[in-house]
Amino acid sequence: MEIEINNIMSKRVLLFCLLLLGNINTYATSGFVHDSLVATGSEVEEIHWISLEEAMHSMQKEQRKIYIDMYTDWCGWCKKMDATTFKDPNVVKYMNEKFYCVRFNAEIKDTLRFLTNVYCKYYWYDPAAKCNTLAAELLHGKMSYPTAVFLEEGNFMELIFQGGIPVPGYQDVKGMEKILKYFGENIYKTKSWDEYDKAFIQYW
Repeated sequence: MEIEINNIMSKRVLLFCLLLLGNINTYATSGFVHDSLVATGSEVEEIHWISLEEAMHSMQKEQRKIYIDMYTDWCGWCKKMDATTFKDPNVVKYMNEKFYCVRFNAEIKDTLRFLTNVYCKYYWYDPAAKCNTLAAELLHGKMSYPTAVFLEEGNFMELIFQGGIPVPGYQDVKGMEKILKYFGENIYKTKSWDEYDKAFIQYW
């Protein structure tokens, strides 16, 4: 009698296992995988690059500093920075949270027009300078690539007329953190770069 009970229990356990395997196979075939069993990778976030015109309209809705990546098609260091620094998760997160991010080809040959209720301004390609006049204005005539240009909060066109705050040269992640936080946290308004640089603590 005891043997028969054990046999019955063994058959039930075997049947349960077969049913369980069948369910697992069904889930696998249908593409269903439980989150607790397999870790799925999330999409890699990227910098939200927008045009200067989009930045101008965005400033009217929400004031934020503007970061302009001034580049050219032939600039090797620009391409390297795009492939490395601008792909770093910390850089991406901080720039998206703190700035309107704009990429601007300094040698663009299009004529640009910024039109508001008060201002109407044109920029064009200058063959002698080999750049667009807007790029020359933002960089104060000191053409170097790549260059980061920071525009403060405020009236967009007035900021353009005043020119930006240019920071020339390739930046790795460490250098980028230092520069972004200097402007993003408004430290530049109260401390010189040298004073800030000496006390800066790296986190990225």
